[in-house]
Amino acid sequence: MPAIQIISDLHLEEHGDYSNFEITPSAPYLALIGDIGNIDDVDYFNFIKHQLPKFEIVFIIFGNHEAYFSNWPSIKRKFKEFEAEMDMLNENSSLGKIVLLDQTRWDLSPDVTILGCTLFSNISPEQKQRMKSSLSDFSFIDYWSVDKHNEAHASDLAWLNKQVEHISKDEPHRKIIILTHHCPTTSSRATDSRHDNSNISSGFMSELSREICWKRSAVKIWVFGHTHFNVDYTEDGKRMVTNQKGYRYRRAPGFDLKKRIEF
Repeated sequence: MPAIQIISDLHLEEHGDYSNFEITPSAPYLALIGDIGNIDDVDYFNFIKHQLPKFEIVFIIFGNHEAYFSNWPSIKRKFKEFEAEMDMLNENSSLGKIVLLDQTRWDLSPDVTILGCTLFSNISPEQKQRMKSSLSDFSFIDYWSVDKHNEAHASDLAWLNKQVEHISKDEPHRKIIILTHHCPTTSSRATDSRHDNSNISSGFMSELSREICWKRSAVKIWVFGHTHFNVDYTEDGKRMVTNQKGYRYRRAPGFDLKKRIEF
């Protein structure tokens, strides 16, 4: 049965762990679903390149930490250049393919489609002021603001809804797997109860239960990260699953380096 190995929130930037962290394959495809490290770190791309001989495809989702100490246009440009370089190498080698999922559709088979994007959260008006001073993104990502964050959320959400609606209507035989860094639900099943009264919760998750991308039955699996809280449950016909490592000294319970989803 086809499968994707799923991993997020490695935070290898924390102690420069890029060369020490080894991923043993448990599936032909690997999805790194954000906060793997910092793209401006010299060893980030070496870490990604190290995975390519081990997998047929390595899917990449940007988390917020990928852009720390830089800005979104810069890190996207650098990654696209790296992706093109790896594609050229792949023509004459056995390296796997690297695929950046940034509002990207990838048809994995004739009946399985992956839709991937960061899916920035929708920061609520009530938490906006608190978020400016409490969420590191607005200090460590150049030219970033709550308004730009919310604009990015709206863009990602509109793209997801459009893609899911199109596939549901025009390609009804297809099953959809959605990969996002941020959490698409505020359900108590998806979040750590210790943060129930957090005044920055909307920086981590959004409630999408009324959205097309949530309601359409074609969506079978939704993989996310960012919360450092691991779950695997079914809601509204979808499997909701995470596999987040977290920080070195605050590892998320339930992290499994060989975690895979089958379809």
